[in-house]
Amino acid sequence: MIDLDYLEFLENILTDNRKERFLHVLENRTKHFTVAVEDVFQMHNTSAVMRSCEVFGIQELNVIEQRFGKRIDKEIALGAQKWVDINRFDSVSGCLSDLKNKGYQIIATTPHEKDSMLEDFDISKPSALFFGTEKEGLSQEIMDNADSFLKIPMVGFTESLNISVSAAIIIQSLTNRLRRSDIKWQLSEEEILVKRLDWAKNSIRDIKRIEARYYQDNPR
Repeated sequence: MIDLDYLEFLENILTDNRKERFLHVLENRTKHFTVAVEDVFQMHNTSAVMRSCEVFGIQELNVIEQRFGKRIDKEIALGAQKWVDINRFDSVSGCLSDLKNKGYQIIATTPHEKDSMLEDFDISKPSALFFGTEKEGLSQEIMDNADSFLKIPMVGFTESLNISVSAAIIIQSLTNRLRRSDIKWQLSEEEILVKRLDWAKNSIRDIKRIEARYYQDNPR
């Protein structure tokens, strides 16, 4: 449950332009699609995927770190980590289980399967879009658990794209189609309130001191 008084207190610290910007961005945010990246060795690629999620309105990014280190390249992300929710998993099975429990179908993006070309993909179902490692692609565990496969049409000699490029193309295409559809893809009122609070806290310097002062003056 959101503390609406605390939210109002924090938003009163922000400028009107900042608050209006939050509301405008949140109108275009969605959890209808979510993105998952698996064991991406070059972390700047994960950061670039996160940036694409933020730019095109995907609210959650799932990062499987079963083999490689845990870090986000802030220079590449350019602040996107403040606005996108990062769900971290130390195993493929944990990520798959979590997303299935949330009602997502598992979509493996790969140039080697032909279930659906990008322009033909059915956007009506909540979908988790999985992107794999630069050299190896997606693991067999994800391929075995995929409900469908998604492929970008290509007409050149090269059979695959860099993960960050693939993610940007797919996310931009699907979210554009989603916003032109009659599907209820928007965040719920409760989810919007949660993000308003999170983003307000991310925007205020010395938030811990301010939060402590607020609860000292307004004990629960």
